[in-house]
Amino acid sequence: MYGWLWRVIPGGAVVKTLVTLVLAVLAMALLWKVVFPMLEPYVVVDRGVVGG
Repeated sequence: MYGWLWRVIPGGAVVKTLVTLVLAVLAMALLWKVVFPMLEPYVVVDRGVVGG
C-alpha cells in the first residue's frame, strides 16, 4: 500500500514526503476528532479514583 501511495503522489521525494506527512496528520486528526469520540460511549474505561 505504501508503495502504491508513493507512486501515485506527484512530485519529487521532498514533495512526496511532505504530502505523506500531511495525509498522516489529517488521518490522525480525523481519528481524534470524529472516530474516537463516536466510539467512546462503547469503550469501558475504569474511571476509579484512588483515595477518593
